[in-house]
Amino acid sequence: MNIDIKIWNDFKKGENCVLSHIYCQHVQLLFRYGKKFSKNNEIIKDTIQDLFFDLIRTRENLGKTDNIRFYLITSFKRKLVKNLRKQILFVDGGMGKNIEAEIVYSVEHDLICKEELTHREKIVQKALRELSPKQREILFYRFTCDFEYEQICQIMSLKYDSARKLVFRALKSLKKCLVSSDIFLLFFGFFPKNFSSQKK
Repeated sequence: MNIDIKIWNDFKKGENCVLSHIYCQHVQLLFRYGKKFSKNNEIIKDTIQDLFFDLIRTRENLGKTDNIRFYLITSFKRKLVKNLRKQILFVDGGMGKNIEAEIVYSVEHDLICKEELTHREKIVQKALRELSPKQREILFYRFTCDFEYEQICQIMSLKYDSARKLVFRALKSLKKCLVSSDIFLLFFGFFPKNFSSQKK
């Protein structure tokens, strides 16, 4: 049996130790993911808290999942976008603003947090800034979260072929910017899991 299925079923049955396991396994990823959409740490933390509170409150009625990370990322993004929309409307009533444009995937946290970046890391960061928000977002799902294209399509509301093309074009753009092959490989040091599958 898929280990995530067992963990999820145990959680739904009320085993609180399993909830702690799920939280500890995913809270840092969720926070890092949230930082890509907002610099407001409080909103991100509150959204994570709301997410797990809702999981506890409704666990008996939760659906099945064989990928807890995918379930959490999907639910968290939906809640975070909703909260960010509320913030934008509250701050200035949304006057003159495109709310959707305000909620975009940022490059600022695509690299490991360091006080100083090496020369090569600065080159990688510059290359990432050349990508569109959607391109950066899909690379995060594909390589950091190790999601399949079907799952990415659900999160980003894309068709399968469109998702594959978006990844292909993002990688092509990066390779063009990162002319040196060793720097190109350095970039994938930040997305370690699933790069090999793109070569097929």
